[in-house]
Amino acid sequence: MKNVGIISLGCPKNTIDSEKMLAILKEKGYNIVNDENKADILIINTCGFIEDAKRESIECIIEMGKLKKHRLKYLIATGCLSERYNKELLKELPELDAVIGTGDFHKIAEVIEKIEKGKTVLEYGHANLLNDEGIQRILTTPNYYAYLKIAEGCSNACSFCIIPKIRGRYRSRKMEDILREAEELVKKGAKELILIAQDTTKYGVDVYKKFMLPQLLKEISKIDGLKWIRLLYAYPDSVTEELVEEIKNNEKIVKYIDIPLQHSHDEVLKRMNRNTNRQKIEEVISRLRSIPNMVIRTTFMVGFPGETEEEFEDLKQFIKEKRFERVGVFTYSREEGTKSYYMKPQIKKSVKIKRQQELMEIQKEISYQHNLSKVGKQLEVLIEGFEDGIYYGRSYMDAPEIDGVVYVKSNKKLKAGDFVVATITDAYEYDLVGEY
Repeated sequence: MKNVGIISLGCPKNTIDSEKMLAILKEKGYNIVNDENKADILIINTCGFIEDAKRESIECIIEMGKLKKHRLKYLIATGCLSERYNKELLKELPELDAVIGTGDFHKIAEVIEKIEKGKTVLEYGHANLLNDEGIQRILTTPNYYAYLKIAEGCSNACSFCIIPKIRGRYRSRKMEDILREAEELVKKGAKELILIAQDTTKYGVDVYKKFMLPQLLKEISKIDGLKWIRLLYAYPDSVTEELVEEIKNNEKIVKYIDIPLQHSHDEVLKRMNRNTNRQKIEEVISRLRSIPNMVIRTTFMVGFPGETEEEFEDLKQFIKEKRFERVGVFTYSREEGTKSYYMKPQIKKSVKIKRQQELMEIQKEISYQHNLSKVGKQLEVLIEGFEDGIYYGRSYMDAPEIDGVVYVKSNKKLKAGDFVVATITDAYEYDLVGEY
């Protein structure tokens, strides 16, 4: 049996593709290993969204290529970078034996068979044709939570984003297929399902001709044994009254939403080709704030072409005023193939970094104040591990890998996947401490 390893970079959507590739290979008799040093065949599922992600993917390929001096026989790049720079990757990175795009990962076993016969393989250009329904997954997340992809691709055409060209147009999965997978994941032990897509709130518009996310949430919540449903990547222009009501009234949906706003100033939003404006954003935030204890996570972009001091100041005041619980700030990445690539003036890197740091300093204080308000209160915590004499986990306010943690002091023996109600005793900028 040949040993196969996979390194999955980028977002949870990539994680699911990696899990499907692992299932395909296991079915074909390959042995799955977690250590790249033990792999005969290594797959790097790349990200190619922004400059930093591209650099990380390329550095990873070069680094893993060095293992060919030892045990490793074949190195394969899959995912977004492979779809975007297909031929260039093969040409510039001779350590690669195959490059597979986002719409062709299901051919992974056939590709390995070809490279074992001495061929160099290139498969790309089918993002819109991807049909991976029915392919099983080998979960790479802990068994008590899992990501659930409800749609593929994107049709939003934001002027800074290359995703529609890499992942294809927006395609919702059929509700019955999603529900079947959700039930399987819960049977395998998942207590939390995290719904993802490039844009979760558009779910159903293509297949059912209307926004069907509220109905989907309702149906998923009927699954016995499921405790938490978490919603990521909800675009502001599609957050309907019906969705807000479903989040508010459905006990299994955690009162948390990830909603990428990108900016607050109308002129910047217009240049970004975001299908929204300041007034609509204000209305959506107001609707979401009607939900008791609601946690809003958002992301903003600084240094978009033409962003003036006045527009940046507007964003700064907006963050101070809205006091979001969770905020990520990214510097604009100039990506070839996007409309914003040609916009002028482009902002200097030093200015972008300064603006990013300024916003994160403001947010750090807001986050600390939010956390301080939890001291003395009780929070349900999903235990994830034990380190340096203390347990740690997540509350409903925290998505895995992107948000903070809750440290839990306990004399009782706990295990990963347990839910406990902790009394919060201390607060840091991004993390909490509690006792159980």
